[in-house]
Amino acid sequence: MAKRTIIDPITRIEGHLRVEVEVEGGKVKEALSSGTLFRGFEIILKGRDPRDAGMFTQRICGVCTHVHYDASIHAVENAIKIVPPKNARIVRNLIKSAQYIMDHIVHFYILHGLDWVDITKVLQADPKKAEDLAFSVGSTYNAGRARFAEVKKKVENLVKSGQLGPFANGYWGHGAYKVPPEAVLLIVSHYLDALEVQRYGGQIMAILGGKEPHTQGLVVGGVTCVKDLLDPKRIGDILFRFRKLKEFVDTAYLPDLLLAGQVYKEYGLQNVGAGHKNYLSYGDFRLSDDTDRSNLFFPAGVILNGDLSKVHKFDPEKITEHVKHSWYKYSDETKGIHPKDGVTEPNYTGLNDDGSCKENDKYSWVKAPRYDNKPMEVGPLSRVLIAYASGNKEVKALVDYALKTLNAPASALFGTLGRTAARCIETKWLADTAEKWVGELVANLKVNEETFTKYSMPKEAMGYGLIEAPRGGLGHWVSIENYKIKNYQCIVPSTWNFSPKDALGQRGPCEQSLIGNPCVNKDQPLEVLRTVHSFDPCLACAIHIVRR
Repeated sequence: MAKRTIIDPITRIEGHLRVEVEVEGGKVKEALSSGTLFRGFEIILKGRDPRDAGMFTQRICGVCTHVHYDASIHAVENAIKIVPPKNARIVRNLIKSAQYIMDHIVHFYILHGLDWVDITKVLQADPKKAEDLAFSVGSTYNAGRARFAEVKKKVENLVKSGQLGPFANGYWGHGAYKVPPEAVLLIVSHYLDALEVQRYGGQIMAILGGKEPHTQGLVVGGVTCVKDLLDPKRIGDILFRFRKLKEFVDTAYLPDLLLAGQVYKEYGLQNVGAGHKNYLSYGDFRLSDDTDRSNLFFPAGVILNGDLSKVHKFDPEKITEHVKHSWYKYSDETKGIHPKDGVTEPNYTGLNDDGSCKENDKYSWVKAPRYDNKPMEVGPLSRVLIAYASGNKEVKALVDYALKTLNAPASALFGTLGRTAARCIETKWLADTAEKWVGELVANLKVNEETFTKYSMPKEAMGYGLIEAPRGGLGHWVSIENYKIKNYQCIVPSTWNFSPKDALGQRGPCEQSLIGNPCVNKDQPLEVLRTVHSFDPCLACAIHIVRR
């Protein structure tokens, strides 16, 4: 076997991930993704009160903490068959939408942006030309030659100091960087602004959830922030922050995305990083108070083989987890197990002597979820494609606008560039909607102040909470016996996206997306990182153990 390029660890992500690629003729021929940190998180839930599960599970991750809290609460509510009142539903939507907007802004500028933008080109940029460019493309947030001169000076001082910090090991000067200097200066300026702007999302979450990270405002049956909701000042604080986030999305994030997208349009036209083209969304953000989840802001559904002419109905019973190439043991590793019956028995077999993955054996602590025995990509691209194919007017308008600006067909959405664009489109969609939800909350509070549904905990029950986290479909399954948790299982977005091969030899979504990916310089695999980062990996979430 040819010598592999090993990237370990992958940085600018949450958790421990290594990716191995075999490159031939400037393209990736084989790819393996491996979660390298074993965690025992879920085991502590066994025997605990189901109502406490949310407080524990949101510690799974230090980035997307709230969504685990939300999924856990939904799982218990599903098990005991209750629905929270309208005010609680809207509050939950507002907290989560704030996290989405904040999280996506951070991903584009802080985690993923430097895969597309060579920060050293700032030194070549003319602040006046950068100002002209900013106003020509509508990227006017905090724009002006004085601001751009200030940012350029900061970068110059950083270079002169010799202490580059997080920028020290970038592949600067790599030939795959195409964004011109003035555009780089513009985007780097907004990189710095994003560090400030993202806190508005955290503040909204703290106002409604008590604190952030690790909010405390959800309970089984509803939310706890009754008095806060009745305070006009608090409502004003929330509105102000949503408007500031929307301003940044409209006048920085979206135009910057489209500016970079035009430079890298060939990525979309060539479907770089497209993978299996199987897309899954559980659906989320409930718009009505029902038990069947039929009215959702993010529609649920499945797209197979990139066919946008049909959205298949999502059936949670078709989910299974496989361990043929994961460091766990099943009695029959040729078959998958539904998460409600989850079995996790560690079986670490190590790596090859040269430190590479054992391609024909086990090589990851991440399991391999499958839907109807098919690998499925989850995340913003899946949600946007399913909404687009389902005829959602808002999403269709945003997608068509982006495609028209890029002069590209809908098929250009498949792959690395599409994931990056879809995340921005989704952010715009939510930013445009959040203020309406605040208005709906205020109107409903005038006639009904209920924020909690009373219930009795049954002795035995089983349920699941299927929501959408910023990174994709998130599922929690809970089994209750003698009023306590008997079994608990999570399948998180990065479990889907960074799964290893299954018993049929099917690669996980990220692995498949890397096949055929360009990699001109094996010692500087920038193009590989672009595709990996486009999924926004969170390996801290993806690896767990549960004991039965």
